[in-house]
Amino acid sequence: MNSRNLQLYITTETPCGYFDNRSSRNLVPDPAIKLNMPIYNRLIQHGFRRSGAHTYRPYCDKCSACVACRLSVSQFQYSRSQRRCLNNNRDLEINEQNAEFNEEYFALYRRYLNSRHPEGSMANPAEEDFSQFLFCDWSDTRFLEFRLQGKLVAVAVTDIVSDGVSAVYSFFDPDLDKRSLGRFCILSQVNYAQQLGLEYVYLGYWIKDHPKMHYKTGFKPLQLYIDDQWQTWPDNT
Repeated sequence: MNSRNLQLYITTETPCGYFDNRSSRNLVPDPAIKLNMPIYNRLIQHGFRRSGAHTYRPYCDKCSACVACRLSVSQFQYSRSQRRCLNNNRDLEINEQNAEFNEEYFALYRRYLNSRHPEGSMANPAEEDFSQFLFCDWSDTRFLEFRLQGKLVAVAVTDIVSDGVSAVYSFFDPDLDKRSLGRFCILSQVNYAQQLGLEYVYLGYWIKDHPKMHYKTGFKPLQLYIDDQWQTWPDNT
């Protein structure tokens, strides 16, 4: 089955990960179909996202707050703070690696989650949590690793899709807050897409006025997937 005639299903309700008083549902591909990159390429262009081997798009009954967003590499405008971020991290070595488990990656991943989300469901991950969340057997995934004098300080998990790259997840040394490594990971993915000759950096979902999503508005111009088409957010140009 190809992406043109792929059937979609709606999941049952689960607690919302962003609002305590709301529930959420997702639109997902037919679970009987084995996903592959051609299907995923099509889905991501229509606002879907990957988590492990699963793809989904929020489809809630009474809420439409989660909006897929992406950057156009050719139109991207660096802000003064983003240029400072690049300058502050110019001493980092960046390497592209195959997506795989190793103890060095897992140790940093565990430190990051236990520092940033100590009470959350992702705290104290097991080794299988790392692999099952970040990559799968059908995804074209790379780890952009960042090293300071040889020490691993950040990893940007990045999918390569037909028209861009997708920022799946980033984790970094929680002791290096002043470097704004999360922001630097996205800026590096913009550069990575440019090197590959690809047009977009997919950034997952954005929620207006939500504190955890505010950083995405700093990347301009931000494109939002609204009414089944990508539109440049007028407040972000």
